[in-house]
Amino acid sequence: MLKHQTNLPHSGRIQFKLLPIILVLLLVFLQYRLWYGNGGIKDVVTLKKQLANQTQINNDLRKHNEALLHQVHYLQANQDAVESRARQELGMIKKDETFYQVMK
Repeated sequence: MLKHQTNLPHSGRIQFKLLPIILVLLLVFLQYRLWYGNGGIKDVVTLKKQLANQTQINNDLRKHNEALLHQVHYLQANQDAVESRARQELGMIKKDETFYQVMK
């Protein structure tokens, strides 16, 4: 019978035994950086949540701005609306007008 003999010195066999261990450690290190490192998946998930929240806030503010713009256009086009609002919200009266307040 022929035996397979390796011509590798003893240190060469140790290197081949250490290679899988080194590769596994490298994989663990890279996976840790991928998931928890700066700019990793954890940061991406956090940023996506912040983006969704900010997008909702922006949409709400956009709707509010559109409502205010509509109100401005309405007040610019309708002088009676300006007068009505001045009377109701600011308590203003016209010149030479007498204001009577009835108390109940």
